[in-house]
Formats: sequence, structure tokens, C-alpha cells
Amino acid sequence: MSRSRRKKWIVLIALVLIIKALSFFPNIVEKIYTQDFYNVVSKSLRFLFGWLPFSIGDVFYICSIILLLVLLVRVIKRLFTGKLRSIRWKRHFSNAVLVLLMLYIIFYAAWGLNYSRPGIEQQFGLNVEHITVKDLDTLVQSLHDRINRDAAAMPLADRDSLLNTAFLFKQSSVAYQIAKKEYPFLNSKPVSVKRSLFSEGMNYIGIQGYYNPFSGEAQVNTTIPVFLLPSVVTHEIGHQAGYAKESEANFMSFLTSRKHPSIHFQYSTDFVMYMYAAGELFRLDSMKVKQYDSTLHPQVKKDIRTYIDFYRKYRNRIEPVIHWLYGNYLRANNQPSGNRSYDEVVIWLIGWYRKYGREAI
Repeated sequence: MSRSRRKKWIVLIALVLIIKALSFFPNIVEKIYTQDFYNVVSKSLRFLFGWLPFSIGDVFYICSIILLLVLLVRVIKRLFTGKLRSIRWKRHFSNAVLVLLMLYIIFYAAWGLNYSRPGIEQQFGLNVEHITVKDLDTLVQSLHDRINRDAAAMPLADRDSLLNTAFLFKQSSVAYQIAKKEYPFLNSKPVSVKRSLFSEGMNYIGIQGYYNPFSGEAQVNTTIPVFLLPSVVTHEIGHQAGYAKESEANFMSFLTSRKHPSIHFQYSTDFVMYMYAAGELFRLDSMKVKQYDSTLHPQVKKDIRTYIDFYRKYRNRIEPVIHWLYGNYLRANNQPSGNRSYDEVVIWLIGWYRKYGREAI
């Protein structure tokens, strides 16, 4: 191994160890990384790529997939021509590990260390200790009443305005700017939200959106039912604002959409929060949830059927594998509940009404 290559290995391994060590000190991550370093990096990425009318992050992923396929075809070709021995396996393996180390460093330096922040509980001063079934029932009842009021007041005629992505993304940014007046740390401007080039394909693996740490873009699957879109966009902007954990991004969606003057934004987040809370209560008291569901507004019932039918249409054998892989990714990043981490937003909602009263829900 050459001296320059040895130095490269030493530098990369040292950076990985530094990142891993930092992750054990949440307060340092919050003050030095999230508030300073990440703030500069994420804003720079959004200024650099946010103006583009397409997702540069998706283009990067497409190019990476093509490159991997080309390499695979070359290996298969050599296999059938008996030239496998001519491949310098040790060298290629070493290069692959170097690339993975670089991707690890870029990922955690550009965004991933946000997984190690102290969290919503500390930032908002929420009491989430000793949560009971009664607490959960109170939350579901509050959301049930709220979503019924939303549905009764919601003009369906202009709901399709949310299908205009420029309007949807701008209004989602407005939601954060309104919330920022009360919570200055919600530093999401400039917002870089894009329609994902993989939108249709994302339905087959149950993904509604994702944040691309390499480009700073919030990617949205715009083919999902329209009433879910405001919640998904504000969730992804939450990731962009530095809330890496899924439950915390969900809470950001609740906090910002609730302050938006549009009833469609309020309904969207109330619908999603009701589904999460009712799902958690169902595990403990299914009959209670059935009673709540039976008294939902007809439009809410219709939207629930639409939601279920939509994802039933895309069920396939690959989806469980993707969920398993993603669940393990979440567990590796301070979210031990895996895919159920999304549902844990109910913990923050309970802490919220404990602090501000049921009317805050």
C-alpha cells in the first residue's frame, strides 16, 4: 500500500471515529453541530440546488444505480468468459470500502449527526413520563373531535389545489415561517422541496417522502392521496430543519401545519396524527377505537377507506423486505422501535397537551 493511500485510510478512519464519538454527547451535537455546522451546510446545499426545477439528489441516485449495474454486468460478463481471475478483487474491495467510508462521513457530517440531538422532549420541555392508557385515550378523543370539526368546515371543492406542487411546497414553507415567529429555532429557510422522480415506484415500498442529505432536498411522493400531502411535505421539511428522527419530524408537521390558516393543512396533519394515535390505542383497547371510528365524520371515513385502498393496491413481496431493512436502519440511528418510530409522535403529543392543555391538540 502506497504512503498516500495509507494516509487516506488513516484520515477516513479517524473521521469515522470522531463522528461516532460525538454521537455520544447530545448536548455537544446540539450546540456545535446542529446549531452551527449543520445550519451552514444545509443552507448552502439548499441555496446551491434548491432553485433547480428537478431533484438533483434523485439524479445522483439514478447515476449511482446505473454505475452499479454497469459494474455488475462487467463481472457477469467476465464470469461467462472465464476471466474472473483477471479481476483485482483485493484492490476493488479496498476501493469499495473507501467509498463506503466516505459516504458514511458525508452522510453523518451533512445531516446524520442530528440523530444524536437531545430531542423534542428537552427542547420543548415536555413531560412524557408514566404515560397511561387514559393519556392515550384522551389524545385520541381530542384528535377525533378536532378532525370532525375540520371535516365539517373543509371545502372539498378547492382540495385539488394541493395537487399544484408549486402551491403546495410554497404553503408548506409558509407553515414553517408562521411557526418560526414563536419558535425561532425552526430555521427551515430557504426551503428546497422537490417532487421525487421515483414517486410512483415509492408506492411499492410504502415511502411517502424522504430527505436527501447529499443534496439537501426534501423529496416528496406526489402520487399519494391528496389529503396526505401537506402532512408529508411539512414532515420532510422537518427533516430538512434538522429533526432526523421520524417521530420528531412528525411532531414538526403537527406543530407547523396546525398554525397554517388553511383548513386543508390542519386536516392533513390531524388525519395523520389521529391514525397514529388510534393505532397505538387499538393495541391496548380495540373496542374503544372502534367506537371512535364509528362516530367519525363521513368525509374522514371516506378518506380512511381511500388511504387503505391506495396502499392495498401496491402491496407486493418486496415491501416487507424494504420495511425490514429500513427498520434496522432506524434502530441503528437511535430509534430502537424501528418502523414504529413514526408512531412515537403520540408521546410528544401527550407531552404537549400535558403542558398546554387539551385545547392545544
